[in-house]
Amino acid sequence: MPSALPTVTATRYVTPLREGGSLPGLVEASDLGTYVVKFRSAGQGRKALVAEVIAGELARVLGLPVPVLAGVQLDPVIGAAEPDREIQELLKGSEGLNLGMDYLPGSLGYDPLAFPVEPELASRVLWFDALVRNVDRSWRNPNLLLWHRKLYLIDHGASLIFHHNWPGALKGALVPYDAGDHVLAAYAKDMPGADADLAPQVTGELLRSVVALVPDEWLTDEPGFASADEVRDAYVSYLLTRIAGPRDWFPQVVDSSAQEAARALKSSDLKARLKAKHPNWTQGRVK
Repeated sequence: MPSALPTVTATRYVTPLREGGSLPGLVEASDLGTYVVKFRSAGQGRKALVAEVIAGELARVLGLPVPVLAGVQLDPVIGAAEPDREIQELLKGSEGLNLGMDYLPGSLGYDPLAFPVEPELASRVLWFDALVRNVDRSWRNPNLLLWHRKLYLIDHGASLIFHHNWPGALKGALVPYDAGDHVLAAYAKDMPGADADLAPQVTGELLRSVVALVPDEWLTDEPGFASADEVRDAYVSYLLTRIAGPRDWFPQVVDSSAQEAARALKSSDLKARLKAKHPNWTQGRVK
């Protein structure tokens, strides 16, 4: 694992991605790469960027597929041609270091009806989401992409929700995770196996190396902490407490009834739309 998050400089603001409330943007960078950038002055603030780095890089170390993350230095002048005033203000307020995720051209949003996931992978993803308390991987908003028929995990800004209330964080370290609405609930058939495999890997050494990737400027001036390293220690303590257990926070058996009902509803809606679009050529046929 690298000792620091790789950093590039934004060279061209391509277009806003109007999905969700954070208004990420597609940006070209100095390494000739293209990134989906989340901005530090967006509604969720810099804590969303911190969560993206910690959760995303932890998932990567645990063998889960996550697009490459990088710090993106931004000069707001690159968005001067953007006509939307809201986006102009967003860029002006985000001068400096932001977070980019490698853009996967041609990727598709995940649809559980069209792409079943193997139980081992589904269980590992759900266990990981339970560990970091990711509340944003539902059938309504999967935050999964398919690229070259491989599943990728994206958008972890809503995980690590405990850092919005540090004084009460450790008191809730063993809070159970509600997996009933998880997009992979129907496929996660081996949760004990996922726990047996992944939990021993989440050590203090590993967590310290992951949180070390978070830039100091996203952690300084956090109320109740004297330094960025104290904030890092708090993240490590929380996640180690969760791992030490008892690990009743992840479901041994996943109740997928809500997710199955959603899939059935979605399937019924899809069939209705296809029927309305394509006429039934068998009607009126001479027998």
